[in-house]
Amino acid sequence: MDFVNTGIEELAVSLTDLEEIAKRYDLVLAGQWDYERVTFDKKYTVSEGVFYLRVYGLTPNGDVGKNEAVIEFITPQLGKHYYPHGVEYGDDEFYPPFVVNDCKKTLTGLVKDLQAFNLKK
Repeated sequence: MDFVNTGIEELAVSLTDLEEIAKRYDLVLAGQWDYERVTFDKKYTVSEGVFYLRVYGLTPNGDVGKNEAVIEFITPQLGKHYYPHGVEYGDDEFYPPFVVNDCKKTLTGLVKDLQAFNLKK
């Protein structure tokens, strides 16, 4: 499930600021990054299964490992985890309404907090 029109695609922030703000919303970076990409996950373990809100970012300067990395965003997604295959994001998946609502609330707060640090002005 894609979360469109959140406003996050209009933002660019430093990785340092993003990491600090993402923690407020239980979004974890962990090991989900490489040279040019980052993924922040919020995990939901509920009776209907395990779901992940994923906030994706790319750095135009191509080096996430540097402290000065600036992150731009692409459309966040909610997916359902299937062991051992991974996460599926299809529209035909069932997403519990309370999980979807919490994702929307998380993204609204995240975007609001990140706007103060927006480098894409």
